[in-house]
Amino acid sequence: MTVSVLDLGDDENRFSPDWLQRVHSFLDGVEGALVTTGGGKFYSNGLDLDWLTAHGDQASAYVAEVQELFARVLTLPVPTVAAINGHAFGAGAMLAMAHDFRVMRADRGYFCFPEADINIPFTPGMAALIQGKLTPSAAMASMTTGRRFGGSEAAEVGLVDEVAAEGDVVKVASERVAALAGKDRGTLGAIKATMFAPAVAALRAA
Repeated sequence: MTVSVLDLGDDENRFSPDWLQRVHSFLDGVEGALVTTGGGKFYSNGLDLDWLTAHGDQASAYVAEVQELFARVLTLPVPTVAAINGHAFGAGAMLAMAHDFRVMRADRGYFCFPEADINIPFTPGMAALIQGKLTPSAAMASMTTGRRFGGSEAAEVGLVDEVAAEGDVVKVASERVAALAGKDRGTLGAIKATMFAPAVAALRAA
């Protein structure tokens, strides 16, 4: 089965409305399995705060669109893995968390939920997404501290599943999901929808 690799971009890969639309368009064509990665030193820095500042009247609709992307990835009816090539911050880390698995570069890059340090509380949907994937201790360690986890530290607490050398992140991620590709889409989608029903409901309530 085909493993589709989505390159999120080679800059900070922030979630502009156009970026969100391009990602959705790519997801429409995914059939066998999905790997997402970045092309530079960032996986994603999350929300496009510049756009949001300039379009404050559209903030609610924008957050709803971001959360819809999380819900879609969370329940995508194919195996998914985030190949975290560099920094994953805030909503960028949440996008990675929405995947089935995460493989992170071992030597550089940080995985971080900075909300406690930038005075932006998690929405109920975002909190439900993260808590649906982590143990209570890992959620506490990452959500309330703003701590920046390197690859090995992230693996130790369960934020990511494994680490790989810089040039092997996408390869290792692809091998992980290629071995799982080919499962019935309807069955897999239904399993994920049931597993993560509380998070999906909270994400789509925005």
